[in-house]
Amino acid sequence: MAEPTSNLDQTDALADQRAGSGIVVLSASMQLLHMNRQASELAKKINAVEHGVNAAKAAHGVLPTALTELCGEIVKALHIRTEAKDWEQFELKRVAGDPNQPILLRGFGLPDRGGVQHARLVITMEELGRKQNLNTEHARERFQLTNREQAVVENLAKGWTNKEIANALQITEQTVKEHIKHIMRKTNATTRTGILVQVFNA
Repeated sequence: MAEPTSNLDQTDALADQRAGSGIVVLSASMQLLHMNRQASELAKKINAVEHGVNAAKAAHGVLPTALTELCGEIVKALHIRTEAKDWEQFELKRVAGDPNQPILLRGFGLPDRGGVQHARLVITMEELGRKQNLNTEHARERFQLTNREQAVVENLAKGWTNKEIANALQITEQTVKEHIKHIMRKTNATTRTGILVQVFNA
């Protein structure tokens, strides 16, 4: 009976050598059910960016804000997308972490006939390669962004608020909102995160 175990050990060893996607599984009440090693490492990187110098103070094992916000969006979507087939062509995306080495979060819901409270949330996490780093010059050409819109996108990638962007560009918050509205139209995005997903993949 020892033979199958050694085969499993070999498989585990091979799997550990390959840095694949991070995988997180949660219940609809946000209880963590599974988190692989890669997800744990990537979550630490996101937390370090979210908390800056206070990263050490951030409670160990706490899920990054970007990830919990994405889970909230999945739970909302599960109220509408109640069948497994509703999720076949649908996912929620968010870009988090260091803009120079961003981490792409993809969120999926696994509905349950028993209702949303029995559903599962699955998040995959992967570092975007260097080639997919923010290339605002390419994005500007592809989406026909103005110089000011390009500057807004660069600051969005830093995770800045509308107020911070307004201060940096010496314009009003209302003007920033208008720019973001135009950028959303041009990139066919519906959220600030959606803009970044489009731009990172430009």
